[in-house]
Amino acid sequence: MAGKDKTRKTPRAGLNSSVVFGSRIARLIFASNLAGLAILIIGAMVLNEMRAGFVVSKKQDLVAQAQIFTSLLGDDATTPQPALDVDAARQTIVRLNLPERVRARIYLPDGEMVGDSFYLSERVDVDALPPLREPGRVARWGRNLSEWAAHVFGPIMPRRSSDAVRTQTFEEEFDTAVEGGEAASQRFNDRGQRIISVSMPIQRVSAVVGVLTLESSDIDEIIRAERAALLPFIGVAVLVAFITSVLLTLGIARPLRRLAVAADRIRAGASERINVPALSARKDEIGDLATSMQGMTEALIERIQANEQFAADVAHELKNPLTSIRSAIETLESVKENPELTEKLRGVIAQDVKRLGRLITDISNASRLEAEMTRVPNEQIDIARFVQDVVGTYESLALDEGAVTVSFHDATMGGRLLVQGREGPLGQVIRNLIDNARSFSPPGAVVEVTLDQTNDGPQTIARIKVEDTGPGIPPEISNEFFEPFVSDKLETIFSRFYTDRPKGTAFGNNSGLGLSIVKQIIATHRGKVWAENRDGGGARFCVDLPAI
Repeated sequence: MAGKDKTRKTPRAGLNSSVVFGSRIARLIFASNLAGLAILIIGAMVLNEMRAGFVVSKKQDLVAQAQIFTSLLGDDATTPQPALDVDAARQTIVRLNLPERVRARIYLPDGEMVGDSFYLSERVDVDALPPLREPGRVARWGRNLSEWAAHVFGPIMPRRSSDAVRTQTFEEEFDTAVEGGEAASQRFNDRGQRIISVSMPIQRVSAVVGVLTLESSDIDEIIRAERAALLPFIGVAVLVAFITSVLLTLGIARPLRRLAVAADRIRAGASERINVPALSARKDEIGDLATSMQGMTEALIERIQANEQFAADVAHELKNPLTSIRSAIETLESVKENPELTEKLRGVIAQDVKRLGRLITDISNASRLEAEMTRVPNEQIDIARFVQDVVGTYESLALDEGAVTVSFHDATMGGRLLVQGREGPLGQVIRNLIDNARSFSPPGAVVEVTLDQTNDGPQTIARIKVEDTGPGIPPEISNEFFEPFVSDKLETIFSRFYTDRPKGTAFGNNSGLGLSIVKQIIATHRGKVWAENRDGGGARFCVDLPAI
């Protein structure tokens, strides 16, 4: 089939990129899983900085150390004037056991630096040389991801721990310490490293004789180490997310695509039956969908076959009166001289035309029935009032002499019995049964319509009986095909175009579709219909409808 009517190709059994990424559902699965994972990764990269409160903890450590060191300097490196003994202060700094990346500086109140632990202890602030070999792909990816996350998301993320330490210049920090207060701040050096700085006054009695500044520059290294420690977990999370996405794609997207391909085959008119046993065996929603689709396909095929059979039956039933009319017309040409025979042939033609018109009308009604059943919504029907109203339409027939009349009897003892259905089709059921009974009844007879209530287990049943006093169902049909509640025994009389009438019945008044329509309507209302002979003569048609 060319153009837009081309069906999708059946997906291969193996996993390939077209199966995984060619499906919108598959892409959605991957995007949703990986997007959530990416947010988790980025959040971990950015938020691990404040998770442990590195900045606050470092500031607190430096404050504690500065308090101890300023107390030592105030006792050992001051003179009575009061003033700072520069040489003693330098010797005190040399004796201090400072951490590796902590730097101590001593300033006079006028801002002159008189001591630096890095120079006095012959320590040099250096960075490690890069390795001889380039780092691996994973290491580069982790480093680049960490730097990118910190650069992009760092400014917009909340910094509860970082914000606890003010960002200010060293001059502001120094001025605070000279005035006798403690000052802590964070800033970045010329290499972009984060510096945590604490400045505290060196006092003799109450006079400020100098300022001690402690700086730590290892915060970034701690953060990078934390991020590096997360990389194995991130790798496992990525792998799990990918495997989960693949499994979801194979378990959801691919089966749905197979069902879509099957639907395309049905739309294209594939003759073979669509069978999805592998999907039908699943105990989830996909299995339910496959089972429903399989049932829908079988019902559709049965519907198509029924339509084909209906078309064949229609062609056969229309062919008979047309053949009779053609034969009568051909004979009419040869018997023009015989008025009696000519008149008889014209009567045959008129009867066949009448029969043909009745067939066409009933065929049209039968073809519209299915569409009407789907268009008209169900409603609650008071079945006693409804049946009485339908029977009331036959009251005018009682005025005719010798006419077959219709009576109604409510055996429910006045109880309000409701059924769920459509008034139009149910009214057609009752009228077809009454018309069928009247056609078999002798002149002046009465067709009895009775409404009764029964039970089928816990289900309440509304039973409608239509009884006539005619010849009843022929024994060869009754004995072989009729037993109450046994549906396969009813196929003959409820088949399309089935007619079996006694001699003398008016020809062409019945198409054989009335009872077939009754069966179809009752089936759509989840009811049952059957026929049986009465003990006193005549036939009885029973309809059971579930009550609500």
